[in-house]
Amino acid sequence: MSSVALARDDRGVRDYVLRQAESEDLAQARSVMLDTVYRDFGHGYLPQYHADIVDLESFYLAPEDHALFVAERDGAVVATAGVREQTPTAPPHPVEVASRFEQGRTASLYRVYVRPEHRRRGLAGALVDACLDFIASRERYTGVYLHTDARTPGAFEFWSHRGEVVFDERVVPFDRGERAEPFETVHFELELRR
Repeated sequence: MSSVALARDDRGVRDYVLRQAESEDLAQARSVMLDTVYRDFGHGYLPQYHADIVDLESFYLAPEDHALFVAERDGAVVATAGVREQTPTAPPHPVEVASRFEQGRTASLYRVYVRPEHRRRGLAGALVDACLDFIASRERYTGVYLHTDARTPGAFEFWSHRGEVVFDERVVPFDRGERAEPFETVHFELELRR
């Protein structure tokens, strides 16, 4: 798919170019992502959860029904958002989440990250809109899922305005067995725009 330029002056996204990522964007996109997991999440890169960050090409550019979108300003990637076919499974997710989505037909949003100095300008919303438009253009998808760490500044509020909480691990304790990950995960379902 060629560049999806989204000059959304009506959303406050001026002075940025929003488009589908290309190979030459991946190093800068990876930098945005890694900076976020270290700075905002406080735990850094965890290979069992972040393998896509080091192999963006295989996870987002190569598969036909996957995509990575970027926001660029003055030649620098400052925000990212990705789409992958990945139905939540139990474990590691709660059964209440996994049973809600159709296996093999669920689009999941990943890596919706904005550098701190570019936040509160509508970039995340515009990138999510680009992801949702992409998902709607793919026949295979019947649902849209995402999860967020509620400790990320503004994340819970942002997603609460865009989707329905399916499961909140802060409210309903979820036994992860022997693994004790440092997360406060909230699972959402977003509307599939068709």
